Amino acid sequence: MKAHFILYVSDQRRSAAFFAKTLGCKPRLDVPGMTEFELNDGAVLGLMPAAGIKRLLGEKLPDPEGATGIPRSEVYLLVDDPKSFHQRALDAGARELSPLAIRDWGHEAAYSLDPDGHVVAFARPA
Repeated sequence: MKAHFILYVSDQRRSAAFFAKTLGCKPRLDVPGMTEFELNDGAVLGLMPAAGIKRLLGEKLPDPEGATGIPRSEVYLLVDDPKSFHQRALDAGARELSPLAIRDWGHEAAYSLDPDGHVVAFARPA
């Protein structure tokens, strides 16, 4: 099974630039309406304009723009060097929520908020 996790964003270009800098890689797909970053062999992080999903699914979908800036998802990535990833996120415009620290579930993790209000965490086993 492969998994695609799609974040609804207010500005696709801004979010694509943020994640390219934060993840340290270029997107595998970058076209109007969708940007995709391959996270590993089985997972993809997608960025889709909120207006695009609203057009696609119509009036039955609550408007995601009404929740802009309100955390409604978390991207939790296990990486070899969470401190460097976290710093790149901050340098790309994220707001720090919690610095790198050992957590009670056995990970060393740092948390930030991306420009759209998604929580982004980088962690590794402690």
